[in-house]
Amino acid sequence: MSIDIAHNSKLVGQNNYRGVLPMPLTILVADDDLGTRLSISDYLDLSGYTVITVDNGIDALAMVEKRHPDLMVTDIMMPRMNGYELVRRIRQQSGFRLLPVILLTARIKTQERILGYQSGCDLYLPKPFELEELAAAIRNLLERSQIIQSECRFFYQEEIRDFTYTKAENGYISVSTQVHNSQILTPLTVREQEVLELLTHGFSNAEIGNHLHLSPRTVEKYVSSLLRKTQTCNRAELVRFAMKHGLVE
Repeated sequence: MSIDIAHNSKLVGQNNYRGVLPMPLTILVADDDLGTRLSISDYLDLSGYTVITVDNGIDALAMVEKRHPDLMVTDIMMPRMNGYELVRRIRQQSGFRLLPVILLTARIKTQERILGYQSGCDLYLPKPFELEELAAAIRNLLERSQIIQSECRFFYQEEIRDFTYTKAENGYISVSTQVHNSQILTPLTVREQEVLELLTHGFSNAEIGNHLHLSPRTVEKYVSSLLRKTQTCNRAELVRFAMKHGLVE
């Protein structure tokens, strides 16, 4: 995973993010191998991120709770708590169910990859890997998250109204809008309700798509609609909103 810093820092640096993503975003890197931690940390630091590094799962969990990173990159085989358990523990907390997580591992068997996705990761990247590939994956996950938040803020400014809806017979879900301040809740379609239920269980877009026989892109459109209708700005807020206001069981 050695790189030419002078050359590769241009590939994912501020030029790609300036004016698109707010900087700096915080990335947590958990790996018990010092060389891997330093390589990833140096590369991401040069790319304009704030990077936190830890060498075991217990410390990673503590840092997630303390620093609320925008994304986590973690190895699977670590002391004190492995990556699978770490992700499961994170997904058990409603505030972090939608934290983007990339699993790094030398294990490449299909069953092990399935276990990684079942634990709640968004991407499974086998070792050895190119730092440029890791950075591209990080950029993709973060850009998608930031675009959703930008759309949310736009709709929030355009549609500040309060509604109360009762059960209808045209495919909309009955919901009460006992919400705080000026947050909005417009009717949810049956499909949106199904997507919301799976989101609160920590499923990724691909997993939701498999459950509902939808493409990940279509799932993303439903998520964007849910964010707009609930006036929340990211998936973690959406899950908290849904649980607080009884939109999911």
